[in-house]
Amino acid sequence: MKRFGEAVTGWKAPQFPDAGVIDGRACRLERLEERHADALFRANSEDDAIWDYLPYGPFPSEAGYIRWVGDMAASRDPLFYAVVEKETGLASGVMSYLRITPEMGVIELGHINLSRRLSRSTAATEAMILMMSWAFRAGYRRFEWKCDALNIPSRRAAERLGLSYEGTFRQAAIVKGRNRDTAWFAATDKDWPGLQEAYEAWLSPANFDAKGHQIERLSDLTRLVRVASDPVLAGQ
Repeated sequence: MKRFGEAVTGWKAPQFPDAGVIDGRACRLERLEERHADALFRANSEDDAIWDYLPYGPFPSEAGYIRWVGDMAASRDPLFYAVVEKETGLASGVMSYLRITPEMGVIELGHINLSRRLSRSTAATEAMILMMSWAFRAGYRRFEWKCDALNIPSRRAAERLGLSYEGTFRQAAIVKGRNRDTAWFAATDKDWPGLQEAYEAWLSPANFDAKGHQIERLSDLTRLVRVASDPVLAGQ
C-alpha cells in the first residue's frame, strides 16, 4: 500500500481569474456589472423557482436586485460573470468562480442562476464549458461543482458535463432555514483532454441540425471520461 500520493513536479500555481470577457459561439461571459442588472431582473422574473436552491432570492423589487448585483460585482470570491446570449445580446443568467485557491490549483463553479429562457440551451451549456476551459487553460488542477443533493437538475448537469461524482456531505449547510446535504462533483486536469475533445465535438456546428437540435448528446460524449457516476441518477 502506498504511503504517499504521487509527487507534483513541474506545476506552477495559476493566476487568480482575471478575464473580463470569455467568448464563445452561442454566448459570452462578461464580468458582472450593474449594467447587466435590468436585463437579468427581467429574465429572472419569469419563474421564481430558479432561486429554490440558492441562498438568496427571489428579489421582490428591481432596486433590491440592483443592490445585490452591485455587491456581487465588487466581490473577488465569488467572482461573478453574466451570461450574455449572442443571439439577443441580453444577459440572461449568472455564474461564478468561488473558493478560488490558486496555491492548490483548485477552483469551483457555482452560484449558477439561469433564466428559463436560457436554461437547457446550447448557450447555457457552453457558458459552463467556457468557465471550465478557462480554469484548466490557466493551470488549475481541479475543477469542482457542488450542489444541494436534492437538486436533481444540477446533478444531471454536472454528470452531463463529464464531472465525476465524489460523494455527498450530509448536513453540510443550512440554506433558507432548511438542511442541505451537498453532492460533490469534480474534474481534474487529467480528465481535461478527454473532456475538451468531447466539448469540441458537441459544440461543432456539424452536431446540430437545421433547427438547432443536437445530433449527438453531450452525456454520451463525456461518459467515458467520468471516473464515477452519480448513483442517484443511475437509480432513476
